[in-house]
Amino acid sequence: MVLNPTVNLIFSYFPKLTATQKEQFARLGDLYPEWNSKINVISRKDMDSLYLKHVLHSLAIGKFLEKLTPGTRILDVGTGGGFPGIPLAILFPDVEFHLVDSIGKKIKVVREIADALGLQNLEAYHMRAEQIDERYDFIVSRAVTRLGDFIPWVQNKIAKKDRNGVSNGILYLKGGDLKEEIKEARVKAELHAISDYFQEDFFETKYVLYLPM
Repeated sequence: MVLNPTVNLIFSYFPKLTATQKEQFARLGDLYPEWNSKINVISRKDMDSLYLKHVLHSLAIGKFLEKLTPGTRILDVGTGGGFPGIPLAILFPDVEFHLVDSIGKKIKVVREIADALGLQNLEAYHMRAEQIDERYDFIVSRAVTRLGDFIPWVQNKIAKKDRNGVSNGILYLKGGDLKEEIKEARVKAELHAISDYFQEDFFETKYVLYLPM
């Protein structure tokens, strides 16, 4: 397999990846362009920046969480083409991931890519968050809507018992000035600058927004 050189960006920030994980991350550089040409899940102008703007951005949640107990359950709401769920499922192979989206063709792409990578810890569903009746340790998402609208969809889907060093809650990837949005949502939230994890200019105004629930 010929490596896409930009995958080295992932390897530089995550030096302890196994050979299997490295191969899975490397294959994303072939799989996404192939599937995106059939079903558009990523802006075509972003495809050259797949590893920076989509894969590494998703993995900021992994930097925040650092280590997870095997069997931890994570729900990715509005996953689109599989972000942040697919990169996180590669990073945490002992964690169970459920990815949901209301657009069926996007879930088709997620399933095909997960199958091609051999991800045994990921399942994808064509459904809305409100339809889910299971409980999860963490709920993740990439800015699918304003925080005040998102929280009611998922707040009753978080397990009460913590099993990790980080308390159960919501991990939301979003950029810009978020103070007003947090105030509007009337929640306790922590802002963690992604620029503390990754040095690229793209992350200067982007955050992992953590809401312990």
